[in-house]
Amino acid sequence: MARRPAARPLPLIMATALLASCAAEEPPPPAEGPAVDLVEKALQVPGFADFIAIDGDTAWVTNDGRVEQWSTTGKLASLDVPRPCGTMAIAEGSLWVANCKGAEIYRVNLETATLEAKVASGLANPKGETNVVAGAGSVWVASDPAGKVARIDPKTNAVIATITVAPETWYLAFGFDAIWAVSSEGKVLQKIDPATNAVVGTVALGDTPGFLAAGEGAVWVQEQGDGTVAKIDPAKLEVAGRTTVGDNLKWGDIDTGGGAVWLRTTDDQTLVVIDPATLAIRARLGEAVGSGALRYTPAGVWTSAHDNQTLSWWSAPKAPN
Repeated sequence: MARRPAARPLPLIMATALLASCAAEEPPPPAEGPAVDLVEKALQVPGFADFIAIDGDTAWVTNDGRVEQWSTTGKLASLDVPRPCGTMAIAEGSLWVANCKGAEIYRVNLETATLEAKVASGLANPKGETNVVAGAGSVWVASDPAGKVARIDPKTNAVIATITVAPETWYLAFGFDAIWAVSSEGKVLQKIDPATNAVVGTVALGDTPGFLAAGEGAVWVQEQGDGTVAKIDPAKLEVAGRTTVGDNLKWGDIDTGGGAVWLRTTDDQTLVVIDPATLAIRARLGEAVGSGALRYTPAGVWTSAHDNQTLSWWSAPKAPN
């Protein structure tokens, strides 16, 4: 989520209108799956609210010089971090967040919002477009632009392995018992086996691949330059299909859950909901509010819009009395 001016707002495009307009071309996706008619509750968050991590029914958010914990009614906690950047991970009772100023990982206690440790991991992308992820009993971060991923042991707060990857790899996700790593410059997705700490397969991608998510039966990668989301078969290691979302998918974010792929967009709307089976767009929600982040929960979806200084909670509308 790079710093850029907010896009010109467009009218709200709700799921029902979208599905109606597409009815003549193809049948809508099955009714089963996530609700796509969501209502937004926007919270004012001064500063530069951006990346999000889910902690129960609350969200941790990176901001200018701090990380903050928010509920749907307001801010709950805050901790100073010189320059928090990239997506965060939650593991072993802690929030793990990259500090771009120090090229290190801060470990934050979830209960007390206090600093527990600093891990000198290095960071592959000090500009902040990066991921810290948890999986296989470890915390992972791209640590060197030459092509390295660091594996951190939460028991010791030490780097216990360094995996060689393609140069300029800094987008990571965990799922299907593997770490998935994208090199935007190399246009490649790499599968890292935690059992061997080595790359065991690769998949060629489109223009400027970026943020990714593993879930709903596949690995999903934003091909930012092409405006597409690529569906990768995690077993066959091949592209199983693509969804065209817009002219590009610069910035934004992606997550999976509840029978859908959730995509934070920049140019045309706030977020897009993609059916993982048909690859059809089930909904386009919200106005264009510039870049930001997104995380799914079973109760609703969190999005941030740093240009508008808002953090939004999207949930199903309440039934009338």
